[in-house]
Amino acid sequence: MDNNKLKEFKNTICEKLNSCIDPELYVKYQVKQGLRDLDGHGVLVGLTEISQVESSIIKNNKVISAPGSLKYRGINIQNLVDGFLKDNRFGFEETCYLLLFGDLPKKEELKNFADLLSKYRNLPEDFVQDMILKMPSKNIMNSLARSILALYTIDDKAEDTSASNVLEQCMRLIACIPLMVVYSYHALSHYHNNNDLIIRSPREDLGTAENILYMLRADSKYTKLEAIILDLALVLHAEHGGGNNSTFVTHVITSSGSDTYSVISAALGSLKGPRHGGANIKVVQMFEDIKKQVSNWNDDAEIDKYLSQILAKEAFDKSGLIYGIGHAVYSISDPRAVILKKYVARLAKEKGLEDEYNLYSKVEELAPKVIARVRKIYKGVSANVDFYSGFVYKMLGIPEEMYTSIFAISRMAGWSAHRLEEIINDGKIIRPAYKCVAGSSTYVSLRDR
Repeated sequence: MDNNKLKEFKNTICEKLNSCIDPELYVKYQVKQGLRDLDGHGVLVGLTEISQVESSIIKNNKVISAPGSLKYRGINIQNLVDGFLKDNRFGFEETCYLLLFGDLPKKEELKNFADLLSKYRNLPEDFVQDMILKMPSKNIMNSLARSILALYTIDDKAEDTSASNVLEQCMRLIACIPLMVVYSYHALSHYHNNNDLIIRSPREDLGTAENILYMLRADSKYTKLEAIILDLALVLHAEHGGGNNSTFVTHVITSSGSDTYSVISAALGSLKGPRHGGANIKVVQMFEDIKKQVSNWNDDAEIDKYLSQILAKEAFDKSGLIYGIGHAVYSISDPRAVILKKYVARLAKEKGLEDEYNLYSKVEELAPKVIARVRKIYKGVSANVDFYSGFVYKMLGIPEEMYTSIFAISRMAGWSAHRLEEIINDGKIIRPAYKCVAGSSTYVSLRDR
């Protein structure tokens, strides 16, 4: 078959694709699409002790929306953040320990844990050259997934799913993923964008956040505030309940008995999706558009009008979405956004970007009002963590190509905790039911078709 006929055949078979299901059938069979009730609450499919997401309280036997709350192992995220910042410490390593082991570490335990991560913060000989530099990917998430699967081949105990071995595998990945992300970016930047190639080994005396900035930047320099805010972002993204898409994937594949590397690469594939981990990129791109289209950043009426055009699918990407506003669970507030916003203002001042920060604040204030006016919504909406995290990464000089992979660096801690929880509790393989709604068909022989 020549190329023209092959192209024609491909177009023909694509036109035959037909998997459209009548939306009424979901109601008829009481199927909850996206495992969500009509009111937006997730369908209960499991139990966990790792983290808790709350957005409502019960008063007089009625469910009432409340400011959002996030707890890691029962500890309110605000209290956790206040604790290490009050001591002028970085908090990501402490957060990893808490998620993995269930308790806050004592001083010596934290030091030993951080030292162990530092020891694990290296890649096998020739790994960077063979797996990252020789095959530079245009998408860091794909490069990361490929690199993690490659680690399977050099792990003599790759198939050992005992809790002790999985813990060691997960700790090594928590330590090494930042290296793979930064090196993958430098490979992309050099081979696809013709920039200088920078490969710098991590420093033993630095933690995760500082090492990311140290390895990423050409001059390896950063301010204390920059490192504190990146560390804070890692803490806030480390875990978010068992029901988010990538964590659910972690539980599903772990329940099948698969190995750690396969589980984490699958979670990465989930996180890569723009509906999950890529939202902060869209927020930054949306604001670049707003900055061009809105002439007076202090004019509420002009901002309101443009946000209305976005909702009407007349502006930006014509999706009808104001990115960074609204969340599947939170309504009044996302606690992660509330915490991050305080430090965004400080960083914006240090960077001379106070006008842009004020624009973000204006949109955060006006967008829920515009959405309430234009659309019928069953619950309130507010800024979510993605609303400010992309702006933070931009101010830190982190390229857009790395935004989702920074999320992955952080969430590796939560995925690890959930994988271990699934293994320790030795649950059944997760196998939900699908009902077939196709009618009966008769087989027709090839000669009679």
